[in-house]
Amino acid sequence: MLNISKEANEGTLKIGLEGRLDTVTAPQLEDALKDSTDSVKELVFDLEKLEYISSAGLRVLLSMQKIMNKQGSMKIRGANENIMEIFEVTGFVDILTIEK
Repeated sequence: MLNISKEANEGTLKIGLEGRLDTVTAPQLEDALKDSTDSVKELVFDLEKLEYISSAGLRVLLSMQKIMNKQGSMKIRGANENIMEIFEVTGFVDILTIEK
């Protein structure tokens, strides 16, 4: 189960994720982002309430990072210890901008 909240404000899009981002829910996030990022200069993912992320979830974040590299910036905020450990083991700490 994944709850997605969106908050757009003058070129910034904040995406809040709550629950599990896995093989089942990753397509749900992709759909939510598909048409939302065209005019976005800054994309912020709030992972404070995210409990788990799988490789499918990482793939969505990576594809969004590639898009935002061309049109602005992307930040990850509020990742807990478990999520940070996954980012570190996979090398995503070197790819993503992660704020504590």
